[in-house]
Amino acid sequence: MDLQHALSVLNSTIDEASTQFRRVPGSAILLRYIKNSYQNDPIRSVVELCLFLFAVRYLLAPRYSTQQKSMDLTEEEIDELVEEWTPEPLVAPPTELEAIEEERRPIIAGSTGPRVKLLNGKTVTNLASHNYYNLVGNEMIKERGVTILRNYGVGACGPPNFYGTQDVHMDTEKQIAKFLGVEACIVYAQAFSTISSVIPAFSKRGDIIVADRACNFSIQKGLQVSRSTVRWFNHNDVDDLERVLAQVAKEQKRKHLTRRFIITEGLFENTGDCPNLPKIVELKNRFKYRLILDETHSFGVLGRTGRGLTEQQNVDVSNVEMLIGSLSHALCAGGGFCAGTLEVVEHQRISSSAYVFSAALPAMLSVSAAEALKLIEGNPDMIVDLREKTRAFRQQLERCEHIEITSAPENPRCLFHLKRDIVASKGLADDEERILSDIVEECMGSSVMITRVKVVKDSSVTDFASGRRFGWEGYPMLMASVTIGHSKKDVEAGGSVIRKSVGKVLGRLKK
Repeated sequence: MDLQHALSVLNSTIDEASTQFRRVPGSAILLRYIKNSYQNDPIRSVVELCLFLFAVRYLLAPRYSTQQKSMDLTEEEIDELVEEWTPEPLVAPPTELEAIEEERRPIIAGSTGPRVKLLNGKTVTNLASHNYYNLVGNEMIKERGVTILRNYGVGACGPPNFYGTQDVHMDTEKQIAKFLGVEACIVYAQAFSTISSVIPAFSKRGDIIVADRACNFSIQKGLQVSRSTVRWFNHNDVDDLERVLAQVAKEQKRKHLTRRFIITEGLFENTGDCPNLPKIVELKNRFKYRLILDETHSFGVLGRTGRGLTEQQNVDVSNVEMLIGSLSHALCAGGGFCAGTLEVVEHQRISSSAYVFSAALPAMLSVSAAEALKLIEGNPDMIVDLREKTRAFRQQLERCEHIEITSAPENPRCLFHLKRDIVASKGLADDEERILSDIVEECMGSSVMITRVKVVKDSSVTDFASGRRFGWEGYPMLMASVTIGHSKKDVEAGGSVIRKSVGKVLGRLKK
């Protein structure tokens, strides 16, 4: 009896609710829409009902603040927290190798040259500089520099576009352009920032750069800043370069046209060897690329008259859109330059960050570079002398059965590493850098100063295509350079000392 009564009450309630709902304007239309839309899809009706109820619940929910309430602390609690807090170090603590090298670091007392005096009073043969033509000690350049210093002061004290350009800068640019046989040249205040600013001045996001994997660190920074799409080809492998160019052409076939560049070096900073420039020029013309050639280490060194890789390999300089060089290596001055067409040069004066925002090269360094270039151009015997001493030095090193020389025969900056079979047989892979540091110290004990090639390894930017880290991950290297200030006896003795030092250090290791 009670159940029947409950059902009767429920039915009457539903009838009354239905009657009241039908009195609402538009209710008939809503009911007709629901019947026509959901008669064959009850699940959809349930889902939308749940969403409707959630919306009603959300709108009717009480408001609350998203701001966190501050915690009131007493002065004693604040002082206690401050005492307990330890800030993270700005840099990682030095490794064992870094600590050892810092302790062994030689400090030169006085001017540099073929032989230098160290702060500890010891005199050593300097095979660790780029003073190939002994221009640091040239009296004529010194006198000219002193004269310019007295007339122009110690610096320009302003960017080139803001009262920093002086007549000596324009003269140096014209002289370099004439020497290389190009239309124009622009001089930068720093060699490192030259190519790292030239690249992003022309290549932007969406543009394509194909670069040699062994490119130096300044090129790597330019690639990162440009935010361009970077594709790598294996070091000095023109077949792999052709493969990459063909692959890019296939990928970009139906896409909008972008600017495309190939970047390589005249003498590679990390390996010391040369690329096959005629083949690279052939590929860049076939696939419609522009070529950026970094001749930081080859300008003033390669070629019959020191004009660089283009002269050595008989390539017309007009095939290189942007030719980068350094005034601080073979010329022993400071700064860098970019040579090419007038349009390429003038564009950099308003869009290259290192040129626009850095103070201009001091007049003394600009004139010193110009005078050094005149000496090299007017004395081709200097280049011949450097090549002969480089050859004599390499002959001594090549007698060492433990090392492999990677640099080109004409390169006075000789790079070499331990042979891989020796490293593998003795299990030296983890300690190779420390062993090279010991070789440097052993040479120093015999009054010969060489150096270990340093590589930046903490770059976090990766190759967009493969996820590999930017930078050359080659073998740890040693570097030794000869100059015309050394006698033939000096370079042969230096090579002999290096050869014997390598043998001594390896001989002390456990087999």
